[in-house]
Amino acid sequence: MRLRQSARLLVLNSDRHVLLFRFVHRHGALAGQEYWATPGGGLEPGESFKAAAIRELREETGIVISDPEQEVERRNFILRLPDGEDVQAEERFFSAQVASSDLSREGWTEGERKVMAEHRWWSVEDLEETAETVWPGNIASMIRRLDLEADEL
Repeated sequence: MRLRQSARLLVLNSDRHVLLFRFVHRHGALAGQEYWATPGGGLEPGESFKAAAIRELREETGIVISDPEQEVERRNFILRLPDGEDVQAEERFFSAQVASSDLSREGWTEGERKVMAEHRWWSVEDLEETAETVWPGNIASMIRRLDLEADEL
């Protein structure tokens, strides 16, 4: 099974709300699936996780950062891609604090335009109370951990 490494971001605005995109799959192996997830994506050949996080954030939101703030979490699991391929996913999550909640879709690929239906800034409370599918399921606890670490500084 192929290894797919990816960088994902917890993008937090000044209200400490996190940016999530709603993915709606209408065709292919994931047809019928709908969920909310963070910005991010696969590493390009020779690219570091941090460089991928910077690139993916720019492509998917138009937000430019020079360096993600910190690595928050790592996950490994089996993932089914839209084309039906199952891969061993290795994800690293980084945090990024942004001043503006304005986004751009100019860098989206054709595939992203087909499945990324909308975006929303979620509070921790919204995440803890929602019945909608959110990936990963522990985003609220990741944000709370970041807030605790910030308070300790």
